[in-house]
Amino acid sequence: MAMISPSRRLRRTPFSDGVEAAGVKGYTVYNHMLLPTVFRSVEEDYRHLKDAVQVWDVSCERQVEVRGPDAARLIQMLTPRDLSKMQDGQCFYVPMVDETGGMLNDPVAVKLNEDRFWISIADSDLIMWVKGLAYGFRLDVLVDEPDVSPLAIQGPKADDLAAAVFGDAVRDIRFFRYKRLEFQGRSLVVARSGYSKQGGFEIYVEGSDIGMPLWNALMEAGKSMDVHAGCPNGIERVEGGLLSYGNDMTRENTPHEAGLGRFCSTESALGCVGRDALLRVAKEGPVQQVRAIEILGTVPPCDRAWPLMDGDRQVGQVTSAANSPDFNTGVAIGMVRMTHWDTGTELDVMTPDGPRAATVYDTFWI
Repeated sequence: MAMISPSRRLRRTPFSDGVEAAGVKGYTVYNHMLLPTVFRSVEEDYRHLKDAVQVWDVSCERQVEVRGPDAARLIQMLTPRDLSKMQDGQCFYVPMVDETGGMLNDPVAVKLNEDRFWISIADSDLIMWVKGLAYGFRLDVLVDEPDVSPLAIQGPKADDLAAAVFGDAVRDIRFFRYKRLEFQGRSLVVARSGYSKQGGFEIYVEGSDIGMPLWNALMEAGKSMDVHAGCPNGIERVEGGLLSYGNDMTRENTPHEAGLGRFCSTESALGCVGRDALLRVAKEGPVQQVRAIEILGTVPPCDRAWPLMDGDRQVGQVTSAANSPDFNTGVAIGMVRMTHWDTGTELDVMTPDGPRAATVYDTFWI
């Protein structure tokens, strides 16, 4: 496989020195930044994630900071989720849409106070859309990218590792809530969240200068817990149905098609720029939607969409796929037409290695 050529456009992270010392074997590019994809092997990383604890450099989850008197108004303009009851110390998963109701991103919004928010984004240049709305509506806000780089602790021993560095207060943090905790005299936002189903935390490291001191402290404290450097794992992600923006849904899809209708309170989300379009979608219902797909036989790497076929008629596509060691089958995420999305529907998926038998399910494996 060809190497990635370094340049100033492809940014390193505050933790890159630690990632390289840990023996990273692969990267992808995410928000113009390096994101590790494998350390030992995808399968070994998967097993270790489920058994122990890992520290992930997810600095690529860049923050869009919105601050000023109109900050709450602007944040609500971006999403059909009603944020009016969002409290300080709370994180919300928020589908963000354009004026047609198409998905622009599926970030986590962090409320720091009434007039300051971070939007922890997936892979898209969302900041340009946010700046455009702020300017176009003449809102009294500042929009920029702060020096904040998330570092995740994921795995069944995540609480023990976080407590070893931040104290037992981390154990009391509820899901999608955060506390400000001290590290080397710096107050850091520590949230119970993360891009795996194994549980853990995301630390919003404010200030690149303490990136490696925190990385080293976690690695030292975790020696007895078999801590390893890790990264979002493709197998575990698909098993858990964790969607990847740009892979499983794009600007061509609404939140309802992506199975995110439960995060859309469109009736009460007054001010959302895509509200009118999504009200029509909510009334009529989607004609296609994300589903779990079981694929029989070994599946090859999925670097493009694979057609889902009912005979000679395409009825959807597989967007992410992996071979699951724990479930002894091919697991996949797909977008399926309403005529074929019922659990138990049998289809064929056209992989680069030939057709495979596939079955549709409405729940994921973990």
